[in-house]
Amino acid sequence: MKASAAVFFLIASLVVFAGHFYIWNRLVRAPGWPLGWTIAGTVAVVCLALLLPVSMMLIRSLPRGWAGPLGWVAFTWMGMGFLLTVSIFAVDVMKWLGVGAASLWAWIAPPAGGPTDPVRRELLAKGAAGAAAVLATGTGIVALRGGLGEVDVKEVPVKLERLPRELSGYTLVQLTDVHIGPLIGRRFVDQVVDKVNALKPDAVVITGDLVDGSVAELARHAVPLARIASRHGVYFVTGNHEYYSGVEQWMTHLERLGVRVLRNERVSLGDAGASFDLAGIDDEWAARYGRGHGPDLAKALAGRDAERELVLLAHQPKSVIGTAGAGVGLQISGHTHGGQIWPFTGLVHLAQPYVAGLHRHGEDTQIYVSRGTGFWGPPMRLGAPAEVTKIVLT
Repeated sequence: MKASAAVFFLIASLVVFAGHFYIWNRLVRAPGWPLGWTIAGTVAVVCLALLLPVSMMLIRSLPRGWAGPLGWVAFTWMGMGFLLTVSIFAVDVMKWLGVGAASLWAWIAPPAGGPTDPVRRELLAKGAAGAAAVLATGTGIVALRGGLGEVDVKEVPVKLERLPRELSGYTLVQLTDVHIGPLIGRRFVDQVVDKVNALKPDAVVITGDLVDGSVAELARHAVPLARIASRHGVYFVTGNHEYYSGVEQWMTHLERLGVRVLRNERVSLGDAGASFDLAGIDDEWAARYGRGHGPDLAKALAGRDAERELVLLAHQPKSVIGTAGAGVGLQISGHTHGGQIWPFTGLVHLAQPYVAGLHRHGEDTQIYVSRGTGFWGPPMRLGAPAEVTKIVLT
């Protein structure tokens, strides 16, 4: 686990530095600002590039009182830096198209005179820098409002062929990717629990990435989870972030809060007259942790009556690839955040077969992927609003 984390940190750092070099090259070097402004801009970009990896190392080791403010600064810049990079690239594309069109026109009808090439290039560079900064600032403000605003309740009807008619209308409320941690605390969790209870769910399912930090640091922020009221209980499966946060301690603590942890096992929801199976498996990456962790669908379904309806909780959508022929009527997942900040959605598609919404996988299985209840990293959402999901089985 430590080796893979080190590799991830190295790759992430290289991406961060490459992105900041691109920002520096387009906004500081290319426009040809006066020397003083160029030096100041260079220093600022270097400091911002170092801020992210240094903060990532410090946040988990610092007390929450220190980690919180540092996280707000670092992660807000993470989001703004991403949007700035995308904005620069978009402006560059427009500039290249404009230059291409101008060159074609100049070839067709050569101009009698005009500014020299260096002057034209400098004016274009300054204009591109200004346009990118304005575009990134505008989208950044919209994204911050999306990340820090009200969490929507999204209702999703799902038809399951084997669901007993007596249970038509059965409500599962899904929370996922809450990411209680340096930026998300008890106040947010209280508000989410109030929303859940107002829906009067038959059962509540939490599909991983609930926390980003240790029990010792975050226990008081998870207290509101004990207030969740549902007819048939609250169920949880691990996400990848639990394995960075002391997964065994969290599983024990969640049980104390009245949350049933499903580790490659299943329960029956309903009553003696009508019921269906709810199964849960460990996160796809859990085997890296060792100690017996890892997804095991066969274990979860051992001895199951194939005529019964089956709903599966699995943190990552790509778990659906291994459920073919297993009798899963519906898989409920999270992990993707719906991309969180557009156009990052396209990159998420490279790793996951589904990013958000309800989909049919093969002939017998449906999968619902939530956009997530909280956020990770930047306190931003753009084109992917957060949700508390009310899944109505029919």
